[in-house]
Amino acid sequence: MRLDTSLELLLEHAPPTNGPRVLATVVATAGSTYRKPGARMLILADGSYLGLLSGGCLEADLKLHADRVLGSGIAQAIEYNMRGPDDILFGIGAGCEGAMRVLLEPAGPGSLAAQALAEAGRTARAGAATALIAVHEAATGIALGTHSLNDELPTDLADATRATVADALSRAFDRELAGARLRAFVQFIAPAPHLLVCGGGPDAQPVVAMARSLGWRVTVVDHRPAYAVAARFPGADVRCAEAARLREHVDLSGCHAAVVMSHHLMSDAAYLRELARAGAPAYVGLLGPKSRRNRLADELGSDAHELRSRLRGPVGLELGAVTPEAIALAIVAEIHAFFAGRGGT
Repeated sequence: MRLDTSLELLLEHAPPTNGPRVLATVVATAGSTYRKPGARMLILADGSYLGLLSGGCLEADLKLHADRVLGSGIAQAIEYNMRGPDDILFGIGAGCEGAMRVLLEPAGPGSLAAQALAEAGRTARAGAATALIAVHEAATGIALGTHSLNDELPTDLADATRATVADALSRAFDRELAGARLRAFVQFIAPAPHLLVCGGGPDAQPVVAMARSLGWRVTVVDHRPAYAVAARFPGADVRCAEAARLREHVDLSGCHAAVVMSHHLMSDAAYLRELARAGAPAYVGLLGPKSRRNRLADELGSDAHELRSRLRGPVGLELGAVTPEAIALAIVAEIHAFFAGRGGT
């Protein structure tokens, strides 16, 4: 699972027009930097952009370089050194105490970058792992730019890419090939988090919207046709199914977290029983007070034991939330902390 969903956000929010654009990818860093290798932003011809590679201190200069890439149609790599006096000499004055190498490349329709990102996005949305290869210093026989897992690559780089996927670990590649230096960042792309929301009532809508704004995949299940309507949950996979048949309609092993919030006691009990017997996902959140959780535990009987280490109820961080939107913030924040291995309370 991958919390950095900048790939999904770029693909989902890029303007639908076929105008020219430049993809900027961080391919190497040293010291303290705002983003790490694999971070991306899209710079459009009108000067607007999607995503950030810094806290805003580099973007204006990146735009100048992007203009040159747009004019020439040729990818290039640039470096920023923001450590000590070099930062003042360079003129950025960011004070970040870090260095960054950025690959800039044309990313319009049909470009190498556009095809690679689209292919990686399709694979990740299907719940499978893949890799992106950002070549930022090219030897003979390979183009500077972003390549997909299925592109024709030099043997050593292809081997490194296969190892990246097998090991689930991104890596830098730096070799001398035929007398020329080949440098690339080979990025492991795991699927984005997959959240299952059991219950499609009005208060589920801000939960889904917030999760989708983070680039997460979301599935919503409800037994009520009036609630199981795709138009109510843009970008989510919405299914109408009986709670007691959840495992027939959703591959729970492919979900990273579930929130049970149907506001119907027997339906919530059925959802929890299905989640208990599936043994997945590792995080199960339950909306409602402790008294309701205890009542549901009594209803589940022996199945409650299977959920004991996974169940969070009442779900959500203690934010003092009152509105549906604030409650959604508390829920998604707790799930994010769980994904990141943090003890959010």
